[in-house]
Amino acid sequence: MKEQNSIPVGKVQRASKFISTGAKIGTNYLKHYSKKLVNPEISKDELHQDNATHIYQSLSQLKGSALKVAQMLSMDKNLLPTAYQNQFALAQYSAPPLSYPLVMRTFERSLGKRPHEIFDTFLHSASNAASIGQVHQATVKGKKLAVKIQYPGVADSVKSDLAMVKPIAIRMFKLNPTEYDEFIGEVQARLLEEADYNLELRRSIELSKQCSHIANLVFPHYYPQYSADRILTMDWIEGKPLGERIKMKDITHKEGQKIGQAMWDFYHYQIHSLRSLHADPHPGNFIITPEGKLGVIDFGCVKVIPIKFYKSYFQLLDKHILNEPRKLDNLFHDLNFIYHDDTVEDKRFFKEVFIHLVELLGRPFRTPRFDFSEKTYFEELYKFGEEIGKMKAFRESKRARGVKDALYINRTYYGLYNLLHELKAEVDTTSYVEFNY
Repeated sequence: MKEQNSIPVGKVQRASKFISTGAKIGTNYLKHYSKKLVNPEISKDELHQDNATHIYQSLSQLKGSALKVAQMLSMDKNLLPTAYQNQFALAQYSAPPLSYPLVMRTFERSLGKRPHEIFDTFLHSASNAASIGQVHQATVKGKKLAVKIQYPGVADSVKSDLAMVKPIAIRMFKLNPTEYDEFIGEVQARLLEEADYNLELRRSIELSKQCSHIANLVFPHYYPQYSADRILTMDWIEGKPLGERIKMKDITHKEGQKIGQAMWDFYHYQIHSLRSLHADPHPGNFIITPEGKLGVIDFGCVKVIPIKFYKSYFQLLDKHILNEPRKLDNLFHDLNFIYHDDTVEDKRFFKEVFIHLVELLGRPFRTPRFDFSEKTYFEELYKFGEEIGKMKAFRESKRARGVKDALYINRTYYGLYNLLHELKAEVDTTSYVEFNY
């Protein structure tokens, strides 16, 4: 893959890139509607493909928060046409890497030394490159290491990038502006944390130690002496990224069950025992080892769960909640699904929608074992998500429906369910699940 020799880091440079991308998108729309005059039956597939390609190429050059948002959107099959999903999914581990001179400059600024002055060997070419940083392989005294290097300007451009992404996200993906404004602060907070490798180092050491007892999980050892604000060094875990194995379709049934249960246990131990969890469950953050275990290699995005929110939100997943309408109604108000001064019609509408959503998302918890390979369940889930996206009441609501603390929890469950579906895993859904409210 061709390397990048520079990244636009100034606000003016980055804004110019967004503007030029917007112009290309405008041209694509003109082309589409010109063709539609000749052939009214033409679909939007070509338009989506052209737009997705241009947006991804632009965000890939910018790196950072803009590309991270694309990565997050790629996980939401209810929101994006397939062309966008496929292009944006590349941000998980296949973005264009930085050239070695830029890597070397980051080392000099963060650790005061060049890579060859710290490590016995250091591969100049990146092993993989994602939205926030890229990984190089190194060795010290025969020990193979993974060295994650943050792209220049990531931390400084988070706020301005999200402001520039807003009009594209709202217009092209039909997002509700009120909800965007409500939740973007939460996204910004998590992205600023992801850009702080000192924080990630502390959390990685802490969470991997706390979860080390869970069967079939593997965590790397971390090296503070080789880490800094923009550099994070850990053991190299042998194996292949989960995304590659899923793409190759070579995961055996036995392996899928083993890894799927480990993943379920990993997330629910964090939720119910630690109140703090790895909130970025995309395939690029996991390795399948030669022994068939699950390696967890990235704790950049961690969501700390406030106790008040925990006590409300996780009651929605209790298998008895749909039989307790009064309690459910109180929870809907606590979580801002419904407001006390909503009209009678709005209360009825949103209550009906969210009851259906609670039933769908909580279905795996209402049986001791759940088969995530079940195609009909995911078809129903995706279909309802698409229906919500088209509902005028949601798009035009003057209030956000939900609380910001739910954003990354919802994203985590959505990502977890999709990975379990890809693994065709049947899991014990009672394992590590204990509702402490």
